[in-house]
Amino acid sequence: MMPWPQITLIVVVDIVVTAFLIYQFLLMVRGRRAAQVLAGLTVLLGLYGLARVGNLELLRRLLETMAPYSAFGLIVVFQSEIRRVLAQLGRKGWTGFGGRMKRQEFVEEILGALEQLARTRTGALIVLERYSGLRSFIESGVALDAALSQELLVAIFQPRGALHDGAVIVQNERISAAACFLPLSMNPALLSTLGTRHRAAIGITEETDALALVVSEETGTLSVAAFGLIDRELTIQQVEQLILEHMGGRTRQQALGEDHDEADEPGPERAPSSAPMRTRVD
Repeated sequence: MMPWPQITLIVVVDIVVTAFLIYQFLLMVRGRRAAQVLAGLTVLLGLYGLARVGNLELLRRLLETMAPYSAFGLIVVFQSEIRRVLAQLGRKGWTGFGGRMKRQEFVEEILGALEQLARTRTGALIVLERYSGLRSFIESGVALDAALSQELLVAIFQPRGALHDGAVIVQNERISAAACFLPLSMNPALLSTLGTRHRAAIGITEETDALALVVSEETGTLSVAAFGLIDRELTIQQVEQLILEHMGGRTRQQALGEDHDEADEPGPERAPSSAPMRTRVD
């Protein structure tokens, strides 16, 4: 019986780094066509193992002949995913500070767009992906894969724009697609009280764990839907709080408070804001 190899710090680091790189790569290909290619490769590996166990010489020789060329094929097929992995590694904040700053900037861009759209009473529906994949809904719209920004979100929802109908889906802090079709909630209690945009926001959160942000075209009020429920007539601060509760992070007030605590300076007094009406539709 062969002895177990000695576990050293170098071996542990080797395993952790390798597992991290594989995990990041899988995150990049999740929900993309490359995932189907990976599934096909898994099938081929299974066939190769079966050929060796079952002494299927012709199949084994064929697969072994193809193997030397598979590395070049993988580089060609996964070139875009490899670039994304390398770019993500370069952008990642290893101390945690960079990650928090990036998340805060991401939320600020969305809040800025919501405020601008609310002022002009421009209807909008923005869906933030969490753990449940939204690939089928992304494919129903127009693929963008663009960096998220306030200006781009506002431009997409302009009434005369080609992409203003439907929803914008945000995936991995990027705008994956616009003009996406979402399932409408069929809750009979909502049919007479909510419009199509709000029912679509509830519908997508009934089927997935996504977060849906809505700007009413009629009143300019803000709503947030999650887990089949919707909070209506929210302030921008309440929308920010709900986004960060679901997506993780700190509010602007919390960030300012921590900065003042660290600097040991008393913060300016703020008058308490009046609490707006907040309703929940079940």
